[in-house]
Amino acid sequence: MERYRIRRLRAALLAITAAGGLLLTGCGAGNSGDHGSADGATGFPAPDHNRGTGEQDSDNDGDRPDDESREVAPSPDYLSTFALDVDTASYGYARRTLADGQRPDPSTIRPEEFVNSFRQDYERPDGNGFTVTVDGARTDEDDWSLVRVGLATRGAAEQSGERPPAALTFVIDISGSMAEPGRLDLAQKSLGVMTDRLRDDDSVAIVTFSDKAETVLPMTRLDGNRGEIHEAIDNLEPTFSTNLAAGVETGYSTAVEGLRKGATNRVVLVSDALANDGDTDPDSILERIDGARREHGITLFGVGVGSEYGDALMERLADKGDGNTTYVSDADEARTVFCEQLPKNIDLTARDAKAQVAFDPETVAEFRLVGYDNRRVADDDFRDDRVDGGEVGPGHTVTALYAVRTKSGADGHLATATVRWQDPSTRTPHEESGQVETASLDQSLWSANSGLQVAALAAYFADALRSGYGDTRSRTDTRWSPLPAAPSLLELAERADKLAFITDTKAIRQLAEAIHRAGDLR
Repeated sequence: MERYRIRRLRAALLAITAAGGLLLTGCGAGNSGDHGSADGATGFPAPDHNRGTGEQDSDNDGDRPDDESREVAPSPDYLSTFALDVDTASYGYARRTLADGQRPDPSTIRPEEFVNSFRQDYERPDGNGFTVTVDGARTDEDDWSLVRVGLATRGAAEQSGERPPAALTFVIDISGSMAEPGRLDLAQKSLGVMTDRLRDDDSVAIVTFSDKAETVLPMTRLDGNRGEIHEAIDNLEPTFSTNLAAGVETGYSTAVEGLRKGATNRVVLVSDALANDGDTDPDSILERIDGARREHGITLFGVGVGSEYGDALMERLADKGDGNTTYVSDADEARTVFCEQLPKNIDLTARDAKAQVAFDPETVAEFRLVGYDNRRVADDDFRDDRVDGGEVGPGHTVTALYAVRTKSGADGHLATATVRWQDPSTRTPHEESGQVETASLDQSLWSANSGLQVAALAAYFADALRSGYGDTRSRTDTRWSPLPAAPSLLELAERADKLAFITDTKAIRQLAEAIHRAGDLR
């Protein structure tokens, strides 16, 4: 995991060790970009681009003492850069697993997806693009705080009658495993309702796959054809094994054949992602998606189902396909995804969106980003628009949490957060920035606003699950280290109960229930 810490380094000079200055080093941070010439510049001196790769700590777990013999160029790195991510599947699947009385596999826990499962009340922009909100609060551990970077797009309701038409290709897994209640049947019911809610000028195609793939409905406008679409959905039946590669390839071919200029062209993959037939190599499947993404701008929305679920494969597919993933385990969740979220959020407001946070060396001693492990971007690539970022639609909020240790007596500027994205139509790049001062950290975390509290609860919960409930972790896992002032699961459950009562929010009640279940399984 990306970590930054102040170290007093000594550079070798004629074999004589001299005292070095204080600097921050990062695990997998990448090179630092120049902030002095573009919109949203931080005003900090640009880091020295000749200092090397910037990945000095990629092979340690953060517990190694300072090594005076290490060759580290004396140039500070105060930057953290990542591609935006609105996935939520990791949290949904963890809740399902806990409800079934089992511990989630720590490898399936992605903290950012826990945090982003809760909608935040950030100010929204008038048009395409983002607003940037930065705040934070102190924890109970000396000099440690949680800093929240919040990004928001315009509300989905504002564009309901203005969005371009949609061309949706549904790629539906009908393998034998989809016969389990809550898989194919759930998808059929939800797709049926969604068909009635899409607009007349939208189009739908349906591809199924088991041991082989088949286009059962070519791209078809809904106007006058809803009955035909319903019939195709109702006739779906589970059959043999899971040839996911064939489904993806046929799905994208069908999407390309039915490509509509001026429309939002998207593939919606509904599967348990348990590939066991045909080409099961993830990289090979990903190559098929990447070509259609680059050549035709077709994005992917992955919907995971089932008690057994190929979480890692589905997430990689969505990332490569410029899309996002979610997970559904019951009728209410499926209805929300297919009948509310998908129709409202068909459009895109930002392509290749990336965020960069610059921490002030005068006030910050140490910081690290919570999660986003496979979404890290080299700092130099922040303003390189050829480098892939994340795709975000209307109605979304994106939250990134940082654990930050401030210097003793720190006062003044703490950090500047900048988001960069491309207009989905013109590919014109834009930036927006927000800043936070150390005074914003004066309030205690558990007295802060409910949005910051629920983000912290979700992050701490993911931290507990990722750590194996406090079990000793492999020393080779450099992605994870505990958050400061981490509450016990019991305390976490009590705080979630209290916040659920105060806010009277279903999503927070469900979070509290999941934490209680996790505690019962210890």
